[in-house]
Amino acid sequence: MKPIFLANWKMNILPAEVKEFAKNFLSQITPDANYADIGFAAPYTTLAALVDGFRGVKGILTGAQNCHWADNGAFTGEVSAKMLKDVGVNFVIIGHSERRQFFGETDETVAKRSVKALKEGLIAVVCVGETKAEYEAGRTKEIVSRQLKGSLADVTAEMTHALIIAYEPVWAIGTGLTATPEIAQSVHASIRSELTALYNANVAGAIPIIYGGSAKTDNIASLVAQPDINGGLVGGASLKPDTFAQLVQAGRQVYK
Repeated sequence: MKPIFLANWKMNILPAEVKEFAKNFLSQITPDANYADIGFAAPYTTLAALVDGFRGVKGILTGAQNCHWADNGAFTGEVSAKMLKDVGVNFVIIGHSERRQFFGETDETVAKRSVKALKEGLIAVVCVGETKAEYEAGRTKEIVSRQLKGSLADVTAEMTHALIIAYEPVWAIGTGLTATPEIAQSVHASIRSELTALYNANVAGAIPIIYGGSAKTDNIASLVAQPDINGGLVGGASLKPDTFAQLVQAGRQVYK
């Protein structure tokens, strides 16, 4: 499976900065016109500029960092999948560990958001991952299994053609720590096994499982070289066009 590299800008980058970012990024790397292997998830206020900045460029996905499960209603501060679709983005990150940790996201709400995004025609990037305490207690696969089952509770096999799973160990996000390729591969393999149990081997084998957790230029190649690591969800290293371009290029070199 060809690797996919998704940038998660989090609460960074203003609309006025996107055009210059896109220009600089595209001057350093050529998107694959036959396969979208690069994506950017921006804050809501930046989405229109993001879509415009990469308009007409094949091989680039644009996305948001969350969505609600309702089409509209009294949900102050939320944005619906329908609204995201109207802006023109392709994908949405759901259940990011920071949403779970700081904003009360649960497996149940992740499941509702995921189904709505998929039904609206968006790619859903569903995140799972354990905390440092859970990791040190040896509960990684238990926690990831529970989150995966809960978060995909209502996602049917037919919906999975637009599903991406992101494994992001919380203890490795923004800390400079990174799961070794061997540790990450072990968890990704267990996720693939869980997906096989939830659906079947053919479905599980077609779902990209990407790694998020201090993915950088100097470690991305060793990560995506693993059989069940199909790319990266990149935070800090995606905020500068040259750094992210170097990361994508390094990761692409592994693909045969």
